[in-house]
Amino acid sequence: MNPTRILKRPAIAATVLSAALLGTCSLAMTSTQASAQPGHVLDTSQFLAKGARLQAAPLPPACQEAIFKTGDKFPTTHYAIPDEPWNATLAALGNLSEQDQALLTEPACAAWNKWAVTNGPAVTTELDNRYRNAAAPACNKWAVSTLATIKKHAPEFPAEYAAQQTLAKRIWKDVMTKLSTTAADPACRTSYNTAKAGW
Repeated sequence: MNPTRILKRPAIAATVLSAALLGTCSLAMTSTQASAQPGHVLDTSQFLAKGARLQAAPLPPACQEAIFKTGDKFPTTHYAIPDEPWNATLAALGNLSEQDQALLTEPACAAWNKWAVTNGPAVTTELDNRYRNAAAPACNKWAVSTLATIKKHAPEFPAEYAAQQTLAKRIWKDVMTKLSTTAADPACRTSYNTAKAGW
């Protein structure tokens, strides 16, 4: 199986990131529309199964959009998410405390969605260009392109989203710290160790 996950609709996003649930994680976990590389289609049900605790209370409509449609706002064609950070991020999101989940408010998510629509084309281009230009392996291409793009745009994120961004930073650091010791590939461990400082 190819170790790189290319997301297609329906998608979550980061970094997010993807990258998805928390705006910045959404940016880190953005989707791709093209099949330039082999990958896996993520069914929304996979996320809900892994993040069952997030279903305890209904999410505000804007947060549902932020979770399930942010990838549509960043339709990358080259940028791809390796399985290790993808799975580790899903696990972290599935273990959010009730206090953390309470940060998913309608105003914060609506502000993120508006920012993502406005900035989607520029961010998409940057993610693709940075991914293409970063050194292999794929885990390094992902870490470098994601972090550089988030660092550039984080100061522009809306004020209503500040608490979610703080949470996204914590999740990023925790996930990268874990992967810096558990990733199968030594080069990936090095990449994740470098990325764990965050933005």
